[in-house]
Amino acid sequence: MNKPLETAKKALGMMMAKGADSASAACSLSETNELNVDTGVFSLMRTTLDASLSLILIKNHRRGVVAVNDLSEEAIAKAVEDCLQAAENSPPDEAWALSDIKQEKSFTRGGPADLDKLYQRTRDMVDEIARDYPKVVINQLVVEHRQSRSAYVSSADIQYLSESGLYGLGMSFLAREGEVSSSFSGVDLICDNLDKPFLEADGFRQALKEAQMQIHTVPGKGKLEGSIVFTPSCLGDMLGSILGNFVSDSSLLEETSLWKDKLNQQVADPRLTVSSLPRHPDIVIGQNFTGEGFLAEDYDIIKDGVLRQFMLSLYAANKTGHKRAPNSSPSLVVAPGEDSLKDMIAGIQKGLLVGRFSGGQPGPNGEFSGVAKNAFLIEDGKIGAAVSETMISGNLAKMLNQVRGISKETIRDGSSVLPWLAVDGITISGN
Repeated sequence: MNKPLETAKKALGMMMAKGADSASAACSLSETNELNVDTGVFSLMRTTLDASLSLILIKNHRRGVVAVNDLSEEAIAKAVEDCLQAAENSPPDEAWALSDIKQEKSFTRGGPADLDKLYQRTRDMVDEIARDYPKVVINQLVVEHRQSRSAYVSSADIQYLSESGLYGLGMSFLAREGEVSSSFSGVDLICDNLDKPFLEADGFRQALKEAQMQIHTVPGKGKLEGSIVFTPSCLGDMLGSILGNFVSDSSLLEETSLWKDKLNQQVADPRLTVSSLPRHPDIVIGQNFTGEGFLAEDYDIIKDGVLRQFMLSLYAANKTGHKRAPNSSPSLVVAPGEDSLKDMIAGIQKGLLVGRFSGGQPGPNGEFSGVAKNAFLIEDGKIGAAVSETMISGNLAKMLNQVRGISKETIRDGSSVLPWLAVDGITISGN
């Protein structure tokens, strides 16, 4: 018996019996085996079981949405009633819709947990960090295997079944020497097998090495306009702000996006291509289908500097008249450049290598300002001292037209594939 499919079909039937014009139900069951290491010591191993049921109902152009984690008969019936009530209490809007394309697909990724190997890989990494990076202190390390089965059904005769077994790792750490320590750093990984030691994952050793180099810092001094090299993880955060400000549902619906009239126009350096690629072989946790019932497909957001697609849901597309985005999950992939990171840095006279940005939400016009964290000076083409108390500020939209270089090296963490990106024209301010 497929419990998720049976539950989803039951809930869908109940919603249609209540007079829904269209509806969907998604049910998921999962088992997570988790291992924790705190301050370098194995502290916890546990197994958790989770269940979820998400309902969407549209009736008379009114939409209701409900999510519950109780799959009992009584809870399902109440969730349907609550969903119907939510729809009745909402204002009518003809833009609400679900996919009407009949589909039946099944998806699989990964496999059952190998807990012995998961423990051994974790043990090996902890031991290797202690041996190779003696100044590094693991603040928290969480590794897990999540096995899940899910089903999605809709009134348009859509049925998707998914089964996955994926490993995840998240680690925060710092480096310490006596009473002096670096700021916190972190690495993350999602994978579908344990063939490779964790410490050999993209960027892990570099992040640990840099943490030890950040114990002793020098404060930033003066103010200048220079170049910034964003690490892949920091680039991912900056791109998240850019996409949220300029191509998301809210920015287009509220008409605050600077790019609202820039479709098929140049918005970035011609070397820059930013895509959402859930089917990419290095995207382990890629989306299979959207919450509106569409199969997830790859697409370019920016291609050779030209804005090709907004990241819009079906609702936002219906409201704005633009096309719906082919998926609703970033799965960001930035095309690599032709220069090595070393050569890219060698061409910079004055600037910073920035591993983390700490600042408020950028303004609608893209203006940003905040503290450069896990950062190093770049002087005369070489990486210098780690810096503290240094601010960076600029404009997200202008930044994409001031690209200095894109590295050919990338970091693949299972959810994105990103290079290092160098940009000019950023204001760097110290004390």
